[in-house]
Amino acid sequence: MDNTLTIGISTRALFDLEAEHEIFMRDGAGAYVDYQIHHEDEVLRPGPAFGLIESLLRLNTPGDTPVAEVIIMSQNSADAALRIFNSVDYYGLDIKRAALTTGRSIAPYLLAYGVDLYLSADETDVRQALEAGVAAGIILNREDNNLATIEQIRIAFDGDCVLFSDEAERIYQTEGIEAFGSYEKANATVPLARGPFANLLSTISTIQGLYPDADVTPIRTALVTARMAPAHERVIRTLRSWNVRIDEMHFLGGRDKARVLKAFGAHIFFDDSVENTAQAANVVLSARVPSYLKVV
Repeated sequence: MDNTLTIGISTRALFDLEAEHEIFMRDGAGAYVDYQIHHEDEVLRPGPAFGLIESLLRLNTPGDTPVAEVIIMSQNSADAALRIFNSVDYYGLDIKRAALTTGRSIAPYLLAYGVDLYLSADETDVRQALEAGVAAGIILNREDNNLATIEQIRIAFDGDCVLFSDEAERIYQTEGIEAFGSYEKANATVPLARGPFANLLSTISTIQGLYPDADVTPIRTALVTARMAPAHERVIRTLRSWNVRIDEMHFLGGRDKARVLKAFGAHIFFDDSVENTAQAANVVLSARVPSYLKVV
């Protein structure tokens, strides 16, 4: 399934399980499992990423190679997860595979299942996924999840620490904006190292290549970055060296990203900044990519 975008998703990102999570945190795993068993005939409400997942699955055409496949990846036990499967059936989600690890880390199974992107509400799980080499983001709660009628998924990415490594960001954090600009200008022809979402962008670019007409591709992408001239050239040359397609680039020079994301019509936005994702979450579904970058 090289031409299929494979997404692993946690149950708490797909469904509203906040009340159940509170039971788990307060009373432990046993109480959580008992609660789920006693309520397994009650359908769960959609969670923050439900609309995105439903819309991605609707892009698939029966008989054709699927655009997207979704795998439930949860630390739930099978008993506790029966309510999840009942809810999947209720909403008609075409999800056929699942990994249930009964409290063990999901990370070792992400590559085994061929996951390109992992979405979760738990920061520890996301960090472990990133360490395993899989693009992953912490989904921020947002009430509006009704995306089922869209015909094209629009995905927006930050640059440094997301598509690219933290090399340039370290210069900015330790030496300031002027040093950052000078460094990027001096290294304009040197491609940036690949960041945690570089492979995901390559996978999406491969899928887009199956649709010569850019207007009918099922996925449209945008780079939305705080960079500005002269730091733009290295970005453009880097993406060119990767031989990937990205449909739009927005160099904002530190301006608020939310307005541009809304204008682009993003259905999900990935950024490493707590501030940026919090602002963006007011207008689009956002996921934070936790960074290990330390200011020294």
